[in-house]
Amino acid sequence: MEALNQNPSFQNLHTVSEIELSYKTMIKPHERPKISSSKEAYHIFKSHWDINNIELREEFKILLLNRANRILGIVPISVGGVAGTVVDAKLIFAGALIANASSIILAHNHPSGNLRPSHQDIRLTKKLVSAGKFLDISVFDHLIITYDGYTSFSDEGMIS
Repeated sequence: MEALNQNPSFQNLHTVSEIELSYKTMIKPHERPKISSSKEAYHIFKSHWDINNIELREEFKILLLNRANRILGIVPISVGGVAGTVVDAKLIFAGALIANASSIILAHNHPSGNLRPSHQDIRLTKKLVSAGKFLDISVFDHLIITYDGYTSFSDEGMIS
């Protein structure tokens, strides 16, 4: 045991970074907008989207909600190219967990203007809904946004 205590590798095992989780907002709970429809979510997302780029490149964002469906915040997840963007489930749920969100709404744009979900969109949504169930974070909806409108997975019966 004495030899282990003198070994620098063994001593490094005890040097571990401490992680602190915190979340603080400047907006009082009763002042936060409440989401009760996909149309409201669309307008919130669109107001936080760079309209100059909505037809240029694909972006993915999430809306974080508390138990009363009031908005905690919007988290930009990824920016890609014309044909897609990489979405990391760990980043989505890290943001939701840090903000203590009870539910999330997903959104991404289609630069082509096509509002129909792709097979990849459907597969990703199913994966995130499943992950959310495991973490007790509901995925309420997934919106595909264009300059002219949106499609709601929830309104289309595609969220289960």
